[in-house]
Amino acid sequence: MPNDSQDLRVFLADYTARYPGDILTIDEKIAGEDVAALAMELAARGRDELLVCRDVAGLDTTLVTNVFASRRRIARLLDTGPAGLHRAYQAGAARRTEPVEVPGGPVLESAAEGDAVDLTTLPLIQHFASDRAPYVTSGIIATEAPAHAKGRAGNLSYHRSMVHSRTELATSLHSRGHLWQLLALAQERGETLPVAMIIGGHPLFMLAASARVGADTDERTIAGGLFGAPLRVVRTPRYGIRVPASAEIVLEGVIDPERHAPEGPFGEFSGYSSDRSTNNVLVVQTVLRRRGALLLDVVGGNTAEHLNLARVPRESEMAQKLMERFPEVTALHYPTSGTHFHAYVALGRSRPGQARQIMMGLLGWDPYLKTVVAVDQDVDVTRDEQVLWALAAHLQPHRDVFMVDGLPGSPLDPSSTADGTTSRMALDATRGPGFDGIRISVSQESAATARRLLDRTGS
Repeated sequence: MPNDSQDLRVFLADYTARYPGDILTIDEKIAGEDVAALAMELAARGRDELLVCRDVAGLDTTLVTNVFASRRRIARLLDTGPAGLHRAYQAGAARRTEPVEVPGGPVLESAAEGDAVDLTTLPLIQHFASDRAPYVTSGIIATEAPAHAKGRAGNLSYHRSMVHSRTELATSLHSRGHLWQLLALAQERGETLPVAMIIGGHPLFMLAASARVGADTDERTIAGGLFGAPLRVVRTPRYGIRVPASAEIVLEGVIDPERHAPEGPFGEFSGYSSDRSTNNVLVVQTVLRRRGALLLDVVGGNTAEHLNLARVPRESEMAQKLMERFPEVTALHYPTSGTHFHAYVALGRSRPGQARQIMMGLLGWDPYLKTVVAVDQDVDVTRDEQVLWALAAHLQPHRDVFMVDGLPGSPLDPSSTADGTTSRMALDATRGPGFDGIRISVSQESAATARRLLDRTGS
């Protein structure tokens, strides 16, 4: 792999050359909130181009966003098509490869430390009118496992963040994942936790940071697997945290477990503005930037961009687990309409009760899911209207629905309790044994004729 192939800018240049119709460049001056509005308007029109905004008010650089809005685009990153996305992601993630440290990289082109740190100069935008402030939406916090944290590896994870002062970010560790656990270990020892926030990396590095793995796995090794080559890293100057050598911006500092600051509301994946937050403070001591650093943004809220970034790794893991345990499973899909809370699973021929068992497995494995719908394999799980038709035509609520309550879920679910407790529901919309009905169809010849007629008229 060439040295520059892990560089966001090389990716953008290469992708633009190969797929010029999948890039939408906006040269007109727009406001920050116009960026999210653009992504949402594209989606409303059935479009999902990668957005390059060259003149955003308040920024002195180009903004790139909507990278993950398209599954087709994510599949291209992995040299496959949408149908092969789960398998390609899992195969890459399984090739875990330790990072390789290099002596230098573009991210080290500029460094500010101590009194020279001024976070108010960061290129940030406000996405929604209901947001408290401009936010870092693509920030990946990296940390190394301290020697006393037995059995733990370093970690990458996403955390929304806003500027609290010239040298501080207010952030939320609401997922309460491995970073939260490492912070708790630091607190027990009366210490702060050294971290580095990466803003702007190659899309495959960003996908790796979304991986759901055990505390003994460092997501940087998954990045290497997805790249097919070790992640090229440099050490941050103060704490020696490994960050991509070609990152756009890196903020190095500590999270002080004793410090808190107001944070939120922020437009979350549920489609609501959330002020549920751990209100942590990241004290920034070093700012690393490459020259002319781009702002790689992730459109928040319940957009396909925001959802796919977390959903593709989660779906891929769940699809592999389901298909290994239940060969009857033919497809799995988390629909955008259901944010992270719904899943559709398609089954081939199965014995009585099998759909229920499969749905129980999925609800147990994925703590974010609240609703799972099982359908037959001739139902396209990527299309909500087909799943809704299966529910209408096949399901009897008294027989085909079951619920479990009092389970841990997402604290960002506005319908959950404050600590994230939720209930879960499974709906069996498969036909089942003895179903009496023949699905209507048209011949292949007639379907081809219809397409030819409409193509000819331009409809």
